[in-house]
Amino acid sequence: MSIGFDVKDGPKATLSFEDGKCMITEGCADCDIRLPFSSPEKFNGLIDGTVTPVPTKGFSKIGFLLKTFVPLTDRLNEVMRPSAEALKDPALFDLNTRMTFYVVTVAISQLGNHDPISTFSAQNIDDGDLLMSIKGGPKAVIRAKDHVLTTIKDCEGNARSVMEFGSMQLANDLFNDKVNSLACIGDGTITMKGMISMLDNMNRILDRVALYLA
Repeated sequence: MSIGFDVKDGPKATLSFEDGKCMITEGCADCDIRLPFSSPEKFNGLIDGTVTPVPTKGFSKIGFLLKTFVPLTDRLNEVMRPSAEALKDPALFDLNTRMTFYVVTVAISQLGNHDPISTFSAQNIDDGDLLMSIKGGPKAVIRAKDHVLTTIKDCEGNARSVMEFGSMQLANDLFNDKVNSLACIGDGTITMKGMISMLDNMNRILDRVALYLA
């Protein structure tokens, strides 16, 4: 089963579910269910729970939306927006930190490609890979090619620059604006090495992420 999200004057993407796995691809021409949104604001309303879209394709498959997809989004909300009490559970803390890490690394590429301020930084990044990771945890590569950024999980090969957060706790605190990144760089809990200009410009984009994801 696949669900296409069609935002007018905005992005289009399809979530495909097969063999117990989920994958996202750009575009929604071949989706089984299409959910249209008249504006980016309407799509944000779906995320906030204030907008319920009506499918323009696959209405007969609405049972999948109600019985499978909605509970999945409810679980996503529990993981990504947990209460302070819920976050005391080590398993939830670990999952929340890992998922937030991937949201942040993907956001860096999206901002570098679309945010007017961040694109200025992206234009000053030479071609190559920046490996971003949490020590003992997830890894992702921000790949620059012709000043276009792409986030990938494939970490093979040689990165021109590396940024590593010293622990899951540190990364979670940083993502939630509980610690200062410059202070962490100074005390060595955030390790950076490689091409200084790439790291500097990536950091400028990273600073913009909270503006959109807060």
